[in-house]
Amino acid sequence: MIRIELGVEDLANTHFAISPLAETVFSLWALTDPSRHVLHLPWVRAARAQTDPDDARLLRSLVGPSRIPPDFRGNPSRPVPDFLTPRPSKFVARFDDELAGVRATAPGIVRRDLVATHAPDPVPDELHAATMPDDDATVELRDAICDALQRHWERSLEPGWPEMQLVLEADTTYRARQLATGGAHLLFADIHPNLTWNDGVLTVTEMVGDHTVAAAGRGLLLTPSIFAYKPVPPLDPGEPPALGYPSRGVGTLWSPPPQPDPTALVDLLGRTRALLLQMLEEPLPTVEIARRLNVTPSAVSQHLQVMHATGLVTRARDRRHVLYRRTPTGDQLTVIQ
Repeated sequence: MIRIELGVEDLANTHFAISPLAETVFSLWALTDPSRHVLHLPWVRAARAQTDPDDARLLRSLVGPSRIPPDFRGNPSRPVPDFLTPRPSKFVARFDDELAGVRATAPGIVRRDLVATHAPDPVPDELHAATMPDDDATVELRDAICDALQRHWERSLEPGWPEMQLVLEADTTYRARQLATGGAHLLFADIHPNLTWNDGVLTVTEMVGDHTVAAAGRGLLLTPSIFAYKPVPPLDPGEPPALGYPSRGVGTLWSPPPQPDPTALVDLLGRTRALLLQMLEEPLPTVEIARRLNVTPSAVSQHLQVMHATGLVTRARDRRHVLYRRTPTGDQLTVIQ
């Protein structure tokens, strides 16, 4: 059980941040033990197919063994090294900036966190350098971990990050509203069943550790996560108060997109303009469009003027004729047909 003591100033300094590096590290839980992350199975299958075997072994070694806390009722704790999840410097951090900070971590902290993640068990063979007081070996290991995380991010998370970020931002908007309308009680009421707020103390149950952290004016950082399955405080009680937590809205993140409705474009633009947009895959003059649609050129011109003004078609003069053609925006709209 972990207790975080928050004073009035700490509550005033409670804030949110989104960390792509933390998501990259937390995603290792799903890769290591997919049976506990059923919602992420589509992502797990794709990520495993794209991950180099050597990278996979090193990345999996970063996840600590399952620990059954004394008040266990749900998922066991599986720690990850604190130095891999630094505090974001702004609301939405950049992965490259965060990873650059990790690459500057002192060797002693790297060794401390890797050993603590697996204690009381020995570290895996892939992390053997963490057991030696050799700074050069530790730096080499640290850089290898960062390189593997970089490749994992680029292959498995960065392509889908815009959608993931939208989910996380929506969660912070909801939580901020809870805090504004109901204070700390409402904010912490539905983040997770393992989290309770009472008399100025935020309590996290089902934790292997048992300690109290006094925020002492440092505030509390809350970080929503796609891959966290329970509250995630720092492993080291000396770290500033922070808490990762499962984000709302994750359930539909990996769902296939809805099938296009063949009538949607007509509903949006009207039958004539929808037909015009489909025809203009190739440049055509007004008179030819009118002939194909069996309407007057003036009627076609009225529709084309509106579509040109809204960026759906472009036009260029070819001697006596003005040629119209779909723009990239128009191309995207025709995909829904």
